[in-house]
Amino acid sequence: MFEGIAKFAPRCTKCDLDFFGFNVGDGPAAFLTLIIGAVVVGLAMWLEIAVTPPIWVHALLWIPLVVLSVFAGLRLAKTWLIHAEYRNRAGEAGRDE
Repeated sequence: MFEGIAKFAPRCTKCDLDFFGFNVGDGPAAFLTLIIGAVVVGLAMWLEIAVTPPIWVHALLWIPLVVLSVFAGLRLAKTWLIHAEYRNRAGEAGRDE
């Protein structure tokens, strides 16, 4: 379904469904970034208050966690949105009926 980390392939390799007609947009990216950012800031504040580690510990923990969470979440959210458009027969999904 994807040809990059979060970029859709032009067509499905199994059923030849054209993904070009689906309108997923960047909405999932904005929501996921805000939600993951809020969770990570809360966890970083908790860790700082509880343990007071050096700044490099924060960088070592939170940067990879944020990057992996955003990319994994984008793939899930975009897949869910394409499934919802296809299931609900959205007009921009390119179905011929």
